[in-house]
Amino acid sequence: MTGFLASVANPDEMEAVRIGGADIVDLKDPAKGALGAWDTAALEAAVARWRGWGPEAPALSATIGDQPMRPEIVVAAAERVAATGVPLVKLGVRADGALACLDALRRLAQRTRLIAVFFADLGVDLALVDAAADAGFAGVMVDTADKAAGGLRRHMDDAALAAFVATARGRHLLTGLAGSLALADVAPLARLAPDYLGFRGALCDGGRTGRLDAEAVARVRAALKGRRAAA
Repeated sequence: MTGFLASVANPDEMEAVRIGGADIVDLKDPAKGALGAWDTAALEAAVARWRGWGPEAPALSATIGDQPMRPEIVVAAAERVAATGVPLVKLGVRADGALACLDALRRLAQRTRLIAVFFADLGVDLALVDAAADAGFAGVMVDTADKAAGGLRRHMDDAALAAFVATARGRHLLTGLAGSLALADVAPLARLAPDYLGFRGALCDGGRTGRLDAEAVARVRAALKGRRAAA
């Protein structure tokens, strides 16, 4: 069944999407780019809040920021986020320098669940999915880098996305699809059976940097639950 990842920009939004039924609460600052990162103190406070939710809490993830593909920079950023106790650490993967970065993250991948984020508008190389699996990553997802250039399905058709999901599943990786998704994307993307679909802009009044709207969260949750009931 396809789960619901909701990206949030502050602690109040964490509570709103937990109440709204998110399966993964994703800590990301949309004002700082596609994978904008929370600062360390905010991450530590968020982890403490999340732990206080108890055993029925949704999963928690966080991004490391939009980093250049230089191993020393990517590893340092990933280590910073992992040290706060966030259990799922997401990092962007771009083709140039990707193999060196993935290899450099092998040690961290032994103690933290790393998620490699590929960008549909920059091209997705399925060989790098295998490389992430070989490096010990827990999962992979596709997102978009340029949020002004259209949603995920503008850059990759359903056949390409299905191939991505199948490749990841063949390597026993958690799989996610995101990138300016709308309600209309839920049904066709859920048919591809990724582990989760990720949302930000569709949850907000005024786009991805706007105010989170509880009714919009409920609509996305209902659409995903409808797909589960139909499956």
